[in-house]
Amino acid sequence: METKQALLNDYIMGDMKLKNRVVMAPMTRSRADNSGNIATDLMAEYYSQRASAGLIISEGSQISERAVGYINTPGIYSDEQTEGWKKVTTAVHTKEGKIFIQLWHVGRMSHPDFHNGELPLSASAINPNSKSYTPNGFKDTVTPKAMTIDEIKETITDYGRAAKNAMDAKFDGVEIHSSNGYLLHQFFSRTSNERTDEYGGSIEKRAKILFEVIDEVKKYMPENRIGVRLNPSLHGIFGMTLDEESIPTFDYIVKKLNNYDLAYLHLSEPFTDVTDVPGAEPNIAIHYRPMYKGTLMINTAFNRETGNKVIADGLADLVAYGKLFISNPDLVEKFKTGIETAAWDENTFYTTGPIGYTDYPLLEQP
Repeated sequence: METKQALLNDYIMGDMKLKNRVVMAPMTRSRADNSGNIATDLMAEYYSQRASAGLIISEGSQISERAVGYINTPGIYSDEQTEGWKKVTTAVHTKEGKIFIQLWHVGRMSHPDFHNGELPLSASAINPNSKSYTPNGFKDTVTPKAMTIDEIKETITDYGRAAKNAMDAKFDGVEIHSSNGYLLHQFFSRTSNERTDEYGGSIEKRAKILFEVIDEVKKYMPENRIGVRLNPSLHGIFGMTLDEESIPTFDYIVKKLNNYDLAYLHLSEPFTDVTDVPGAEPNIAIHYRPMYKGTLMINTAFNRETGNKVIADGLADLVAYGKLFISNPDLVEKFKTGIETAAWDENTFYTTGPIGYTDYPLLEQP
């Protein structure tokens, strides 16, 4: 039974061997509830419970204070944060797991409450007209400050410093979060980038920042320990709107990523139904598998059957699971045995403490 499941086959990713193709997707869980936004013992327990995944990708972790945009989310820019993450990597590695950290800058999705009243940063001064989860509850987003060239260069340097800290914390690699309407995605889209300098206008200029970030990060680690996450058909979320240049922009990015020896490209299928949305691509794996030559990871609403199928059909190499991993720490074992997966409780996704975090039952206690 097990050998017939494509998800359960091992996989060589760069210079790493993954024990299966089931990946734990990055998910904000808001448990770094301390003044330094430092990873905790509880977080180490949470990730170690899920170490049977072929690869864990951590929750998004801020690369700088200016990158923060959600309460109780961990960072990777201070010495204390780097030390805190060592608890997590040690716990995962003790169980022979592999873990990457997701490097995150939310850009305009932040709020002045996080920055002593200063405006959040973005490609252009365009309000996403969304909500920001602040220390004082959900608040309307504001019009951000368009980044200067110096601020862009400083942010690129921040990615490099965060990558160095990640290596010091003994992560197996990093994922550059270029997705879901956050800072780098804000540069890609014409709806959020109206710049007329070297970072705006043409597709090549709007995508430039991503490649500069990759080039900075690879100063501190091999290219084959760097992953990139993209969401080409994000629409109607965080102020992102598709247009006729959206998919051509991502086509350009994906093709250019072939010039790098990355660990993987992590793509999301559409979060919403975009079948009738002009400029959308409703079938991301089908569209990008022929275009990308390296390891392709796909996510969004897969289960055991659809995950096995997308790999067996040759459309992806790895499948990332989010909510299923929240409520099923031993998801891989359940896939092996066919045991029904447990339901998750959305009310505890972003709370603090162990409830809805580390208290989901395991099939076998270690």
